[in-house]
Amino acid sequence: MIDKVEIVVSGGGGGNGCISFRREKYVPKGGPDGGDGGDGGDVVLEAVEDQSSLLSYRYKQNHLASRGGHGKGKNLHGARGGDLLLKVPVGTNVTYGINSMDQGGKSRDDLVEPGQRLVVAAGGKGGRGNSRFTTSTNRVPLLAERGQDGETVTITMELKVLATVGIIGKPNSGKSSLLSYISAARPRIANYPFTTLDPILGTVEVGIDRFTVAEVPGLVKGASRGVGLGHQFLRHAERTEIIVVLVDGTGSDPIEDYEDILEELAIYGRDLDVRRRVLAVNKIDRPEAASRISDVKDRYKGPSKDLFFISALTGEGVAGLLGELFKLIEEKREALPSRARTPEHYIKLTPRQEPGKVRKASEGRFEVSWPRAERLASMIDLNNPRAMVQLLQALKQMGVNRALEREGIRQGDLIRIGEVELEWQ
Repeated sequence: MIDKVEIVVSGGGGGNGCISFRREKYVPKGGPDGGDGGDGGDVVLEAVEDQSSLLSYRYKQNHLASRGGHGKGKNLHGARGGDLLLKVPVGTNVTYGINSMDQGGKSRDDLVEPGQRLVVAAGGKGGRGNSRFTTSTNRVPLLAERGQDGETVTITMELKVLATVGIIGKPNSGKSSLLSYISAARPRIANYPFTTLDPILGTVEVGIDRFTVAEVPGLVKGASRGVGLGHQFLRHAERTEIIVVLVDGTGSDPIEDYEDILEELAIYGRDLDVRRRVLAVNKIDRPEAASRISDVKDRYKGPSKDLFFISALTGEGVAGLLGELFKLIEEKREALPSRARTPEHYIKLTPRQEPGKVRKASEGRFEVSWPRAERLASMIDLNNPRAMVQLLQALKQMGVNRALEREGIRQGDLIRIGEVELEWQ
């Protein structure tokens, strides 16, 4: 199962605003009628139940939403770009604003409910058409904005299975056999370590009640440090509410195995060591396990009601274990505060706005990094003196002139705004 991938997502760019004037037979002095560009589409993640892996994102790592349509004459605005909807399994954790899976990023959200959505890359705003620049002193605006670029973000998606109960134990303790006995899941079962390499989910039903169980692949000594793919395995125990620690009753020392597992949970952290748990000693259908029942009871330090002796092969003691699990689940449900839940949870991000700034690149040359100014300059007709005057006036209103003057600009110096170069007047 592919449970961790890194992809690059990009919101669609906004459409360009239009420079246009009314041209009608009986309207000799038609005014500006350039429409606005449409906003770019967002990249949206949606949690769905019919997916169990992030495999589809392993080989396609760049995802781009649609661009907004350009504005047109007659005040026709461009269409909004279509959102790009990426479906991910329920239980996907999203971290973004990072450069690789080995570097830290800020976790934004968990997609833990079917239908829950998260915008991970916002589309750019559409540029304004020239009709939006009309003022009492400028009746013939020759300015329009280029559409804003959409966000481009590197995100890491990490799948952590969602289950009410997690079965944790060392290899060959009988986890797959127990899951197969209590649910409809059919995991691969064999008598060698690491038969299960991926978490397996099963649903347990008793009457009208049901809960989900996850079999976490076998833990070995040092799993909390990554030994035996331990980090991969323990990750999937983080979202379980109740842990069944399963030990092999025929092993060298069932209590020592239990304490080893608790130690790994404590070292790994994420509160796994204080999660509600029970101990199940498996394989008591075999004489060597049955003979240890008294010794295990004497050495077990937890409450006696949390200790069970079972056989995943014959089913002995399993009913009692399930009964206690249902009881613990019901107690947790009653403790949760009641709240209305909507079928769809949509999280909209606000696109990041970079502040405008200027810098002196060299003697007599200045560079302007000012997103709005760059979008205006990119649409200007450099051969039209009136358009140039309007651009310089717009830059003054934005505060670009003041910033340049603070940097010491003088008459005749060159200003670079994006791909456009102007002479300071």
